[in-house]
Amino acid sequence: MKVNPKNFLYLACLILLGLLYTIPKNDLVSTGLISIGFFIFLGLYFKGNEHLKGFSFPVVIFGVVALGMFFPQYFQEIKGFKMTQLINPLIQMIMFGMGATLSWKDFAAVAKSPKSVAVGVLSQFTIMPILGFCLASVSGLSPEVAAGLILVGCSPSGTASNVMAFLAKANVALSVTLTSISTLLAPFITPLLMKLLAGQFIEIDLLKMMWDILQIILLPVGAGLLVHQFLGKKSGWIEKLLPLVSMLGIALIILVITAAGRDSLLAIGLILIGLVLIQNVFGYVVGYGFARIIGLVEQDARTIAIEVGMQNAGLSSGLSNLMGKITTLGLASAVFGPMQNITGSILATFWSKKE
Repeated sequence: MKVNPKNFLYLACLILLGLLYTIPKNDLVSTGLISIGFFIFLGLYFKGNEHLKGFSFPVVIFGVVALGMFFPQYFQEIKGFKMTQLINPLIQMIMFGMGATLSWKDFAAVAKSPKSVAVGVLSQFTIMPILGFCLASVSGLSPEVAAGLILVGCSPSGTASNVMAFLAKANVALSVTLTSISTLLAPFITPLLMKLLAGQFIEIDLLKMMWDILQIILLPVGAGLLVHQFLGKKSGWIEKLLPLVSMLGIALIILVITAAGRDSLLAIGLILIGLVLIQNVFGYVVGYGFARIIGLVEQDARTIAIEVGMQNAGLSSGLSNLMGKITTLGLASAVFGPMQNITGSILATFWSKKE
């Protein structure tokens, strides 16, 4: 039996009314459950609405954030096992999935539009790192938390940018190529940028960071590429399964990071949210503007804007975890992940309605 999506909207609104009862009573448990239920049902409504389905995952992620904020004790440690130990394996799984969906044809945009690729890669590793450094310098936050803005900026673009490029009627082939190239360059460029820009905020071990990124990114992506190469058409079922696995992995990473840094987020949440929003939105604006000034066509400029504005927050979370600073350095990543999904969906929807 087909369920009318509006029923989920009615349920979401009905549940939300419960806050009128729980908030005055300072009932955090009930308030938390109501907030989580609201985001889940709202996400289900969006999923069933053709015009809003692109917002369904970001809305559910807000429910995940609410879960980590209201009930952090369940996602910090289980019988002596620290949940943060799951972050890096989950990132490696996501990176493997990215590699398993790639083929050498995905790099064809390099030959077809070398100028767009060059502009995209240059923009990726200049605009966001500089924005992160400027914001960190004026933020007034503690050095480790401020450095998280730089770390997010120095990371490559994430696979979500490819989905947003498709929704925005941008150049998907170029998007996949830029994501792949920036990911493969990250083990070498990200540590150098961090040493240069974040060295005054925190101590950066250049060689260790390079090795960490190689383990988190290059090895699983390479393994995924080999699987795709050898299995060929037989890997179709993997390509269908991996997007779901990746979404679940991203949700779990955000949940664990939110729970781990919950107290710090409560203390500086609004300031950090504002700074991350500025960095994210300026990434889109400056990326698009630079591409148009250089003379790229509209479709490629949209692609570069999305690639610049949407970062691999999972990687920066993993690096923060390996450095033992997930509750400080990793906070910007925890905020940036959900934020970019919302802003990216809004931007993609806006562009999809334009010629």
